[in-house]
Amino acid sequence: MFPREYRGVVFAVGLFLVVQLGALALVPEFTESGYQPVEDPQDPTNSLVYIVAIVAMTGLMLAAFRYEFDWAIRLLIVGVSAWLSWYVFAAFAPPLLAAVPAIAVAVGLLVHPEWYVIDAAGVLMGAGAAGLFGISFGILPALVLLTFLAVYDAISVYGTEHMLSLAEGVMDLNIPVVLVIPLSLSYSLLEEDDPADGNDPADGNDPADGDGVDGGEIDDETDGVAGDEADHAADVPDIEERDAFFIGLGDAVIPAVMVASAATFSSAPALSVPFIGLNLPALLAMGGTLAGLLVLLRWVMKGRPHAGLPLLNGGAIGGYLLGALVAGVPLVEALGLGVVF
Repeated sequence: MFPREYRGVVFAVGLFLVVQLGALALVPEFTESGYQPVEDPQDPTNSLVYIVAIVAMTGLMLAAFRYEFDWAIRLLIVGVSAWLSWYVFAAFAPPLLAAVPAIAVAVGLLVHPEWYVIDAAGVLMGAGAAGLFGISFGILPALVLLTFLAVYDAISVYGTEHMLSLAEGVMDLNIPVVLVIPLSLSYSLLEEDDPADGNDPADGNDPADGDGVDGGEIDDETDGVAGDEADHAADVPDIEERDAFFIGLGDAVIPAVMVASAATFSSAPALSVPFIGLNLPALLAMGGTLAGLLVLLRWVMKGRPHAGLPLLNGGAIGGYLLGALVAGVPLVEALGLGVVF
C-alpha cells in the first residue's frame, strides 16, 4: 500500500473503534433508560425478526431505486439518522435538549452532506444502533444474527450480486449508509458529485456508477461497473489515483452488536476501564473485528469489491469465544446455550 492508503486504513480503523467504544459507553445508559425493545433478550427468535426486517428493507430500497423513489430513501435515512442521534444525545442530556443536536444532524445531511458530515452522522447512528441491538440480543441471538448476516452478505455480493445494485443506488444520495474514507485532506465528496467538475453520469465517471459499498462491500469511488471481469479490471484505477473508498455502515454496526452483547450478557469478570463497561470477551470481539477489517482493507486496496461481514463477523465471533474461554466461561454458556437448555 502507498502512504495515502495507510492513512485511509488508520482512519477506517478509527471510525470502527469510535462506533465500538461509543456502543459500550451507551449500553449502561440505554439499559437504565429502559430502551430495550424486546421482552426477553435471550430469545433466539428475536434475531429472526430483525433478519426479516433487514431483508425486507433491502428489497424496499431496491424497488425504490428501480421506480425512481430515491428521494424517499434519502428522507427516510436522514430521519433515522436524527432518531438514532437523539438516542445517543439523550443518554447524556435531557430529552428535549437532545433533540437540538439530533435535528442539527438531519439538517447537516440535507444541506451540506460532505464526507465529514456523513461520517459524523454514521458514527452516531452506528454507536446508537449497536448499543440498542446489544442490549436487545443475548449471546445466542447475537451469534445467530451475525452468522446469518455473514452468510447473507457473501451470497448477496458474490452470488445474486444485488448488494452491488443497492450500492449503486445509494452512492449518489450522500446519506450515512456508508462511511467515507478520504485518502487526502483536499477530498470533497460534493465536488465529486458535481457534474461541472467532470463527473457527469453521462461520461461514466459518476461515483454512483462505482461498485460502491453496502452490507459489507468496499470499493474505490472511481471504479466503473463493467460487463465482465476483463473490462472491470481495465476500469480499476491505479492505487495512487484513488481519492476515497467506502465502507458500508453495517460493516461497523453488526460486529459491534456482538461487542455490546458480550459486555452486557457475558458472565466474564468486568475489566477496570473508565467510562465503559468492558470484559475480556467484549475486548477480544473488538480485536477480532479490527483484525478482520485489516484483512478486508488489504483485499479491497486492490480495487475489488468484497463482502465484509464474513471477515468482520467471523473475527468478532472468534474473538468473543476466545475471550470467553480464557475468562473461564464454559463453552455451552459462552454459546448462549445454557440459557436455552
